[in-house]
Amino acid sequence: MHPIVIVLLCVAALILGAAVSGYIAFNKGVEYRKKTAEAAFGSAEAEAEKIVDEAKKEAETLKKAALVEAKDEIHKSRQETEKELKERRSEVSRQERRIQQKEESIDRKLDNLEKKEETLQKKLRSADEKVQEADRIKNSQLDMLEKISQFSVEQAKEYLLSQLEDELVHEKAVKISAFESQIKEECDAKARQYVSLAIARCAADQVSETAVSVVALPNDEMKGRIIGREGRNIRTIETLTGVDLIIDDTPEAITISCFDQVRREVARIALEKLIQDGRIHPTRIEEMVEKAKREVELKIKQEGERAVLETNVHGLNHELIKLLGRLRFRTSYRQNVLNHSIEVAHLAGMMASELGVDANLARRAGLLHDIGKALSYEIEGSHVQIGVDVCKKYKESPDVIHAIEAHHGDVETRTVVAALVQAADAISAARPGARSENYENYIKRLQKLEEICTSYEGVEKSYAIQAGREVRIMIAPEKINDEKMVLVAREIAKRIETEMDYPGQIKVNLIRESRAVEYAK
Repeated sequence: MHPIVIVLLCVAALILGAAVSGYIAFNKGVEYRKKTAEAAFGSAEAEAEKIVDEAKKEAETLKKAALVEAKDEIHKSRQETEKELKERRSEVSRQERRIQQKEESIDRKLDNLEKKEETLQKKLRSADEKVQEADRIKNSQLDMLEKISQFSVEQAKEYLLSQLEDELVHEKAVKISAFESQIKEECDAKARQYVSLAIARCAADQVSETAVSVVALPNDEMKGRIIGREGRNIRTIETLTGVDLIIDDTPEAITISCFDQVRREVARIALEKLIQDGRIHPTRIEEMVEKAKREVELKIKQEGERAVLETNVHGLNHELIKLLGRLRFRTSYRQNVLNHSIEVAHLAGMMASELGVDANLARRAGLLHDIGKALSYEIEGSHVQIGVDVCKKYKESPDVIHAIEAHHGDVETRTVVAALVQAADAISAARPGARSENYENYIKRLQKLEEICTSYEGVEKSYAIQAGREVRIMIAPEKINDEKMVLVAREIAKRIETEMDYPGQIKVNLIRESRAVEYAK
């Protein structure tokens, strides 16, 4: 045989022998372990039985101890409950005794009340008898009084009430008069304080406007060129501008005269441009006049915007701003109307601030109060009515319209703003240097005012004071009584309005003094 085969067979025999010996050893180990396990199981059963017996004994011991402890607890609880019941029983008994005492006290009080009630009933019956007795005596006395006084009860009541009413009317009149005088004094003091403060804070120019303008010339030869051949240049200027040119012996100057300041300003600007240009003929004059008109329109708009900014009034319609600018070329007794309106706006705003009134509304009303003068040359009617119509057209507030309508006293003032605008207008017009007037016309106006007042029967004397803004009339008391004074004052005021022309308003004061004279002999 081959050696390798022999080796393989040897190896296989060895492996087979090892497997057989391993199997035999395994069977022996299994039997050994089985015997060991059976012995251990038997000892474990014995141990378990021992532990169970011990646990049963211990449980019995604990049960007996718990029973003893529970019995002790029950005994303690029973003792505490019994103690608490005893305390409650004692408390209930105390409450019962107290309630019983209160009931006894109430019973005693009820008895006393019943006794008092019986006493009161007796007294009431006695009082009723006495009242009846008094009524009988009173009725008998009233009958006796009626016979003596010859007045019934109703007549006596009416007489007493009438006497009391007369006394009360007199007392009320005295008290009302005292309160009115006190209020007037306080109001006058406050008004003087506010007006003086507003005047002190308002700084305004005192320059009067004139009705002529002067244009300087470079030399006297320019006068001939302005006149032109056969006067055609000067006629063209006067026709286009509507002014009068005064060319006299004044050296190197030409005077422009016109009641309308807009026309005068257009003519002045046009002349200055012509003099500067040097070419003076009708065609050139027309061109310069047109340029001057455009410049004046621009200046009017700028002046309106300046007035609005200076017075801090916002939200005005642009057409109203243009009308305000036109007031720059309008005067009233030589006082520039635009400057006057700005001054009135400042004064009204300051007084409104002191009084706690809407200062913005007061300034707005003051600025627009003379807006109608911008159109008084073009529209028929007073400047007050024109201003009211214009402001209504451009949707101004009712307070502003009422202030415009009432600033000359055409209607009665209904708002504080209207009264402030009226006062500010009078302050601005009456301050020194604000307006100028011909002296002779001034004297004649005062004389006419006094003549109208003294022409009435019962008027002794009349005095025009405060530059003709007030007239004081002395009345003969035996001819005109207090009731008739009101009618006479009204008639004089109406006649002054009809027959005289004057700025602002005139206050008519009638003074009547009653005297009683007796002689001791």
